[in-house]
Amino acid sequence: MFLLSKAAFDGGFNSYIFVFYRQAFATVALAPLAFFLEWKHAPPLFLPTFCKIFVLSLCGITLSLNLTGVGLRYTSANLGAASSNAVPVITFFVALLFGMETLKVKTRTGMAKLAGMVICLGGVAVLAFYKGPHFKFFCLFKHLHRQSQYLSSQQLHHPDSTSSHRSWVKGCFLMLFSNVAFSFWLVIQAILMKSYPSKLMFTTLQCFLSSIQSLVVAVAAERNLQEWKLGWNMRLFAVAYCGVVVTGVTYYLQAWIFEKKDPVFLVVPTPLTFIFTMLCSALLCDSIAVGRYA
Repeated sequence: MFLLSKAAFDGGFNSYIFVFYRQAFATVALAPLAFFLEWKHAPPLFLPTFCKIFVLSLCGITLSLNLTGVGLRYTSANLGAASSNAVPVITFFVALLFGMETLKVKTRTGMAKLAGMVICLGGVAVLAFYKGPHFKFFCLFKHLHRQSQYLSSQQLHHPDSTSSHRSWVKGCFLMLFSNVAFSFWLVIQAILMKSYPSKLMFTTLQCFLSSIQSLVVAVAAERNLQEWKLGWNMRLFAVAYCGVVVTGVTYYLQAWIFEKKDPVFLVVPTPLTFIFTMLCSALLCDSIAVGRYA
């Protein structure tokens, strides 16, 4: 997700328009399934529940995705994936706030939890603020090598290093705020699904509401119709994949997990995202940095 999104943004795609198309693709993919599979058996949707889902979509999806989009424009795909390592920690504290988790510091389990949280946050801090060496591993896609070198040189040798550093720090904080919003969304979603347990309808409604909200944001940010066009290029592939797979399929699977487990269980494998992103970056000839790029 981070690699495709970053590639689309580097190609000039507006991040706000990207979020709208992503949510619209997810809605179109999920709506027929929700209609044929759960429409007849779904519980009635009362106005208070609808309002809660609307606010949940606004804060947890629309706000989070737009912050991530802007943050990616200032940073890199690897940093975006690395920042997600903070999600398990933030989600745990949010779940603790809502009484869904417990923390006994004097026990071995509690000490293990604290150690894991410190390691996650320490790794994120190093990757966000430490300027380390760059590595370039094997490359399977040779035809992308020259383009990758050009993009890397633009990132690594920006003429205004002070401005570049400020932009990077700004992007890091935007990622942090996005992760906070996402963590609250996970926990509150698990609570709200107890009053509306229709998983597919719940997910589709969130995608539909967030697509409307994202449309308002995108129209306010970009009114040039040329920027809204999708061709047979990276823009279309990125929004289709992120919309159908990352949003549609993943959000439904999350709702299914909430029925079995708690939100903290869901986010435990999140650090694997960073590993997969780094591997894909290496395959695409992108340089991997220990820390920030500039």
